[in-house]
Amino acid sequence: MADDLKTETPEIQPEVRREQPLARIQAVPWLIVIVLLAAVAWLGWRAFFYQEEGDPVGSAMLAFEKQNSLTVFSSRFEVVAESVDRRGVLNLDLLESRQAAIIPATVEYRLDLSSMDRDRFAWDEEREELTVILPPLRISRPNLDEAAQKTFTEGTYVSRDASADLARNNSQQAERKAAEFAKNPQVLALARQAAKDAVRQNLAIPMQVAGYGDVSVEVRFDGEPAPE
Repeated sequence: MADDLKTETPEIQPEVRREQPLARIQAVPWLIVIVLLAAVAWLGWRAFFYQEEGDPVGSAMLAFEKQNSLTVFSSRFEVVAESVDRRGVLNLDLLESRQAAIIPATVEYRLDLSSMDRDRFAWDEEREELTVILPPLRISRPNLDEAAQKTFTEGTYVSRDASADLARNNSQQAERKAAEFAKNPQVLALARQAAKDAVRQNLAIPMQVAGYGDVSVEVRFDGEPAPE
């Protein structure tokens, strides 16, 4: 009976394990990093540099996007002011003094680019011409260079108070005259022409970089008729 018993020895097979190369395992994190960097670079380019093909207006607006104001012209001139001071007792003018001043003044002319929306640009594809409509120029408050002024004073006796009043009156008068001079049609025409030239120059390079070549740029202000 003992011979009938068969002892079976279990067959042990080695476990087959497919090992991945170490280099491939280490490369996975780097691939993820590269993909993320590429995605970030693409999003940044799309957000800040991308312009749709065939959109010259968008390329032109991009040139003004980061500028809120553009100083296009500066005028420096001299203003003459004259004041008289009378002082006395019992309504009698016993003392009279006079002061004349020649004061240099500077006025700047600026363009408000924050209002330059798409409606102010027009592209003529057939003529390859970009038309830009500018808002009115803004004239700065006159800057008086009182340190460089020349004064001429007349009077038998000029008190300290009288001298201060004469200087203050001359400054106020000079500022008014400078503001009026800044609106002189001839000076304003020079400023407007300088603004047009500045806009053409600011648009020339961006349009060439965008691939539109040497396009024609027509610039005019609100209310100006279109050229025939």
